[in-house]
Amino acid sequence: MTSIEQIGTAPPPPPAKIFIRRHSALTRITHWINVLCLTLLLMSGMQIFNADPQLHWGNYGAVEDPSWFEIASNQDGDNITGTVRIGRLSITTTGILGASTADGEMMPRAFPAWATIPSYQDLAAGRRWHFFFAWLFVINGLVYMTYSLIGGHFRRDLAPTIQDIKPGNIWHEIKDHARLRFPQGEKARHYNALQKLTYLIVIFILLPLMIGSGLTMSPAIDAGYPFLLDILGGRQSARSIHFITAWSLVAFVVVHIAMVILSGLWNNMRSMVTGRYAIINEEADR
Repeated sequence: MTSIEQIGTAPPPPPAKIFIRRHSALTRITHWINVLCLTLLLMSGMQIFNADPQLHWGNYGAVEDPSWFEIASNQDGDNITGTVRIGRLSITTTGILGASTADGEMMPRAFPAWATIPSYQDLAAGRRWHFFFAWLFVINGLVYMTYSLIGGHFRRDLAPTIQDIKPGNIWHEIKDHARLRFPQGEKARHYNALQKLTYLIVIFILLPLMIGSGLTMSPAIDAGYPFLLDILGGRQSARSIHFITAWSLVAFVVVHIAMVILSGLWNNMRSMVTGRYAIINEEADR
């Protein structure tokens, strides 16, 4: 009679998924601080914009000067309509921009009360909120940059390789993303080329422009560094650049959130909270 020891037991099958360490603790902490800062910067920034809801270039900016962008309201008796104008293009936006509902009544207001901090119109309070979280955002960014440069995060994870920047590879990844085909297995361990290039554009182009244009709008900064006005073409140009880069960042965040959801919400959220990210174990398929 053959014993169980002689027959032996088959080794357990390899797991279908394995967990890797996707994000360091400091990366996760600075990421969530950025989420808080950017949310409150946007809301307080819209409060500030409401005080003068139009944008100019150069040294223009007086009440009668022509603007290239405006969120306006028009009142005809008791009827209030809102419009957004870009150059000569005017779009009716009643109920959202230019004229929104407050306490059951339509009120003239560039951005609605629910989208701003504070909800009521108060330029001074909006600036205090904006400046506080702007400096917190800058300090948080400096901590992340220092850690990433010293710890090798930029070199290891964000610096594109020669293969990454080949036009054929970038076009291939664009088509894969459009078809909602995301990296699996070992390829999911690293950022793909589109992620690397997008993050680098945000970190080294959008954010410096947004921060620099914000500083240029400060009279105190201008007194010490007047060349900033020359570089950006005046305080009104700086305000326009600040507005454009801020909403470009919002567009990036919207696409980023969409990709997080489509590529696996729970897995991505877990990796940004705990650092653990599940990938398909290719050994299990062999």
